[in-house]
Amino acid sequence: MDLLSISAFAHLTRLSPKALRLYDELGLLAPAHVDPASGYRWYSAGQLARARRVAQLRQLDMPLARIRTVIDLPPEGVAAEVGAYWSEQRQAWQAKQELVDYLINHLTGKATTMYDVSVRALPARTLLTITEHLTPDQIGAFATPLFALFGGPAVDRPEGEAGRPFLRYHGEISNDSDGPVEFCCPIIAADGADLTRRHPDMTTVAEQAGREAYISVPKANMMTAVGFESLHQWLIDHDEEADWLPRQIFLRDPETAESTDAVYELAVGLRG
Repeated sequence: MDLLSISAFAHLTRLSPKALRLYDELGLLAPAHVDPASGYRWYSAGQLARARRVAQLRQLDMPLARIRTVIDLPPEGVAAEVGAYWSEQRQAWQAKQELVDYLINHLTGKATTMYDVSVRALPARTLLTITEHLTPDQIGAFATPLFALFGGPAVDRPEGEAGRPFLRYHGEISNDSDGPVEFCCPIIAADGADLTRRHPDMTTVAEQAGREAYISVPKANMMTAVGFESLHQWLIDHDEEADWLPRQIFLRDPETAESTDAVYELAVGLRG
């Protein structure tokens, strides 16, 4: 088998030797042969297509952790993942544009259209919870099966708004830094012991009665940044204080929602 040196392979794939070494360490692109004496890496011509695919996905700024889960899928699966990823990126850029417009208007004294903030009372309730440290691209895989399981009829929950499962964020998260994300499902208190036996990785937490301020977010603005600014401004205007552990309360499946449908509520608990 004819082998290519790492420099020759880097030239053909438009990847740097440094990137190739990193991809080897991450299990994305292992060399065809490593010299046992020198540690020098050699690649085969048959690896060029995979290397170019990795390079293309990196040009889209797809995180390496996500590429690792995508790269070995059949072509149709890779295509679906690329489409899903790019849809997320469009939403992220729309959110950034929304924030840019807000900042420019705020700094130049112009009015910005903010979200309408509502307040509601919540009763004391028992929550079935599980927490994991996640980056933004991991939240879907964490939350989707939990909402599917606990958001349906399999679990008895309090009626109305008090019974909706939600995510609670305990810190800032980004693609470069994970943070604690808590899934919470309100349950009937008497069922707590049985549910923790059935789901031993989850715990029950007693939540006191209180109030929360919230906004409704449509599908078209799912990654809104002005939503948080709306809540901040409302707190200032109404002389209120919040626990600032944002809750994301999903109302419907984003996949089946229309662009104008409210997909989730963004809420913060109020103190006092």
